[in-house]
Amino acid sequence: MTVKDILAAIQSPDSTSEDFAALPLPESYRAITVHKDETEMFAGLETRDKDPRKSIHLDDVPVPELGPGEALVAVMASSVNYNSVWTSIFEPLSTFGFLERYGRLSELTKRHDLPYHIIGSDLAGVVLRTGPGVNAWRPGDEVVAHCLSVELESSDGHNDTMLDPEQRIWGFETNFGGLAELALVKSNQLMPKPDHLSWEEAAAPGLVNSTAYRQLVSRNGAGMKQGDNVLIWGASGGLGSYATQFALAGGANPICVVSSDQKADICRSMGAEAIIDRNAEGYRFWKDENTQDPKEWKRFGKRIRELTGGEDIDIVFEHPGRETFGASVFVTRKGGTITTCASTSGYMHEYDNRYLWMSLKRIIGSHFANYREAWEANRLIAKGRIHPTLSKVYPLEDTGQAAHDVHRNAHQGKVGVLCMAPEEGLGVRDREKRAQHIDAINRFRNI
Repeated sequence: MTVKDILAAIQSPDSTSEDFAALPLPESYRAITVHKDETEMFAGLETRDKDPRKSIHLDDVPVPELGPGEALVAVMASSVNYNSVWTSIFEPLSTFGFLERYGRLSELTKRHDLPYHIIGSDLAGVVLRTGPGVNAWRPGDEVVAHCLSVELESSDGHNDTMLDPEQRIWGFETNFGGLAELALVKSNQLMPKPDHLSWEEAAAPGLVNSTAYRQLVSRNGAGMKQGDNVLIWGASGGLGSYATQFALAGGANPICVVSSDQKADICRSMGAEAIIDRNAEGYRFWKDENTQDPKEWKRFGKRIRELTGGEDIDIVFEHPGRETFGASVFVTRKGGTITTCASTSGYMHEYDNRYLWMSLKRIIGSHFANYREAWEANRLIAKGRIHPTLSKVYPLEDTGQAAHDVHRNAHQGKVGVLCMAPEEGLGVRDREKRAQHIDAINRFRNI
């Protein structure tokens, strides 16, 4: 049995669940990996000079053992997230430490501690096998996967699974990720594939869409409501493009911060009207490496009020981190909220605490999403209320180049990867619904 036989079954309209269950599994499959013996290959280089094309490999790897509560999925498509870039350049630390710690948890998790790491935190594909205790999913089900991996043996995670002490991001802090022809996931990572999308389109939203939903919409994040003024940094990017859509769909007013005319046009095409091109308007929040410029915060705040009719920001959707955080705290209204899920420009944030404590503002840390939040975010995709932001698709063998693009910010929205799918455009089941939303689906393709 080969991967081609699995692909033939997926592409056949007559295949049944029993047919998929009866398919013998191949002994090996192609997967994108980084290697443990290369973790020092970029030592001494600046972050910007580390090249994922040198560290990312396409290897043949053995099919992992299937455990209780797990599913083996034939991956038709995946996508590149920034965590795959971090993995590939071994920053802020090597992910093999994650795999070693996970491997010490149990006899079953030892499978993850390998000299190679199969990366990737998104997928769209078809269930091939389910382990003992899995009742909700069957072979042949078309699925997408969110990337929250939890054990849930501690009480801490039973109010919000993101608080499980053994919470991990699949394909980053675990092995057997989605940038491969097969992937191993827990069954409670699975969600129905939106039937109007192709495989690559369905694979693109997962991580960033769910992250944006929790950070902005969920009561675990900012709890956005109608009429809120929402400042969205990087509003045309992977995270920001979903935050912009959630704000518009939820009756809020996004104030979109971008860095070029092209990115401003993307925001306008989504329906946003209040846009700040930070490069064109010349905002420099830091005088030098160690000194911020409050005058620039004030100039930024004044510009926001011009766009909102004199109102301040209710919610800041933060992810750049060090470069922008001081300004974010300053421009937020009294009693407002700054939610942060990343620090792509630096982890050591600095802000003037007088503007936080005296104005009763809140900073909320937000990390990915629990299963319910991911399910709700995916449901909105399936309903055509929120749309993929896929801009470009690479074949599996060119994942290194795809990661390089994301590392250099030479992309818009999300970059997809075809895994088992032989070409783009496959997997669409509801063409009537697709036709209703085709312009929005292709919005980032047409830039």
